[in-house]
Amino acid sequence: QVQLVESGGGLVQAGGSLRLSCAVSGRTFDPYPMGWFRQAPGSEEREFVAAISSRGEKTSYSDSVKGRFSISRDNAKSTLYLQMNSLKPEDTAVYYCAARHTAPRYSGTYYQYYEYNSWGQGTQVTVSS
Repeated sequence: QVQLVESGGGLVQAGGSLRLSCAVSGRTFDPYPMGWFRQAPGSEEREFVAAISSRGEKTSYSDSVKGRFSISRDNAKSTLYLQMNSLKPEDTAVYYCAARHTAPRYSGTYYQYYEYNSWGQGTQVTVSS
């Protein structure tokens, strides 16, 4: 079993920055693909934000965050990161980290929420205008 705990969310003004972290515990012997998703207020959809392969050799981003957000990981620390710059009010959402722990050492990325089998509890990001 894999446990994911996000941190780093908060309230920030438009144009500001935040760095989210996701601490991984449990099955950490083999790294596996991970990603960030978000769910905006009033939305039932969990939107793809970014993804990273098992060893960080590949990253993918949604068009809405490309050029502003950066996903990275430190496997030695079992931690996933999301650096968010130039934040906009429309980035306001609960941000979730996710893991596909059944695909260890996979060199690709996953985009769909149903491709992930472990989720954190989420961290709130609020961007004021």
